[in-house]
Amino acid sequence: MPTNKPEVSDNVKVVVRCRPLNQKEKMMGHKHAVTVDEIRGTITVNKLETPHEPPKTFTFDTVFGPESKQLDVYNLTARPIIDSVLEGYNGTIFAYGQTGTGKTYTMEGVRAVPEQRGIIPNSFAHVFGHIAKAEGDTRFLVRVSYLEIYNEEVRDLLGKDQMQRLEVKERPDVGVYIKDLSGYVVNNADDMDRIMTLGHKNRSVGATNMNEHSSRSHAIFTITIECSEKGADGNQHVRMGKLHLVDLAGSERQGKTGATGQRLKEATKINLSLSTLGNVISALVDGKSTHVPYRNSKLTRLLQDSLGGNSKTMMCANIGPADYNYDETISTLRYANRAKNIKNKARINEDPKDALLRQFQKEIEELKKKLEEEFIQSFRQEHHHLLEKLSALEKKVIVGGVDLLAKAEEQEKLLEESNNELEERRRRADQLRKELEEKEQERLDIEEQYTSLQEEAQGKTKKLKKVWTMLMAAKSEMADLQQEHHREIEGLLENIRQLSRELRLQMLIIDNFIPQEYQVGVLWSFKECFKL
Repeated sequence: MPTNKPEVSDNVKVVVRCRPLNQKEKMMGHKHAVTVDEIRGTITVNKLETPHEPPKTFTFDTVFGPESKQLDVYNLTARPIIDSVLEGYNGTIFAYGQTGTGKTYTMEGVRAVPEQRGIIPNSFAHVFGHIAKAEGDTRFLVRVSYLEIYNEEVRDLLGKDQMQRLEVKERPDVGVYIKDLSGYVVNNADDMDRIMTLGHKNRSVGATNMNEHSSRSHAIFTITIECSEKGADGNQHVRMGKLHLVDLAGSERQGKTGATGQRLKEATKINLSLSTLGNVISALVDGKSTHVPYRNSKLTRLLQDSLGGNSKTMMCANIGPADYNYDETISTLRYANRAKNIKNKARINEDPKDALLRQFQKEIEELKKKLEEEFIQSFRQEHHHLLEKLSALEKKVIVGGVDLLAKAEEQEKLLEESNNELEERRRRADQLRKELEEKEQERLDIEEQYTSLQEEAQGKTKKLKKVWTMLMAAKSEMADLQQEHHREIEGLLENIRQLSRELRLQMLIIDNFIPQEYQVGVLWSFKECFKL
């Protein structure tokens, strides 16, 4: 059904999730420095080593404390994005944060336990639950791909050769894409789960001091959903929604992770791409920047539509509660605070040129017609062959309303029940917030009603203290920003030193192992490339 909906201007949705203290932090005696107020949507961070310093508070769309449930996180954050993708919009969900803060748990969770499944496996049940409830004349085609960006190289996690480097390309009609990236057509949630498990085994992970199973790459699992419906004009119209589920590698500090050798090289590349992501966010929010540096890293190139483009995007910033991670926690929250000001312009993708569903349906109709002709001519052998081919193609196209769920049905039911319960809790929370604000206003009104000069003086003193506290907080914030800027400069200098070492090694190889005449030829070709 053609929708004629205009493009929707919408800010990037930002939520923050704080994990509990882990066993190692408890053993080392670290304390909670983070307070999460889920009703007000605030995160407050205290610097325990300097108690006189005022705490820092940040406000977001939604916040989750250490006791938050996976299903609640999904229903409040991911469900609206998945619903939009099923309507034909592009959607992106990504987790960002310091290494070891629970990004992979938020995105993937424990897939064997229904209550602990993360955003990605829950989205599988959601998609096929929607298809099962669709009208009988609606046709769907669902396909998936899975890639990682490791040391600034794009790899196909579902390909035969995971070491093969893939190229990032761009076309005016389809935008940015990966050349030769494999894609698989799926018919149910179990198919998706099996494919993801296969890709996950090929992903680059390693141990650091901060995380025993640290992701050493950025991973993007993409679900493409094509839907064909008959419009008011009597013709079939195809909508195509793309969902990018992104698990970013964590930002790292060498001093804390203990990274050396290959781990240090990985950390350098991770930090460089995350630094570029930060620069892209800053440029988009700034409003004055005429250039957004999407092309400075593979990650930002692939997320180009997700940040400031044709997509509905949700970012989940993950933080740890321990006092020794104060600097990293503040840095993540500032990063997330900037991201919520990015404006995207999402639109429904109607009758896209790269849709496979119409192509499959056309082939099916042609085969049916040919089958009838062959049947009339009594070529039984060819008839049987065509029948098998037709059956294989029809299996790829999912008919709305067919019961596809199997195990996914139970998960979808769990999601629905959790969503209903969540709505009731949100209603109660809104009521409590309203009552709290009314009480706060009443308290302020009472404070203003002075009955004597002495009380007025006390009131003025209290206000003066508040202003003084705000001034101290501003000074502290300025000092923190200067320190963070200094740390970022140090990090960039370390990255430059690492890249310089790699460059010197390559120049050494060139000078000693490549003949002089070849060097001259290569240099001449290089200069020719830059002639106008």
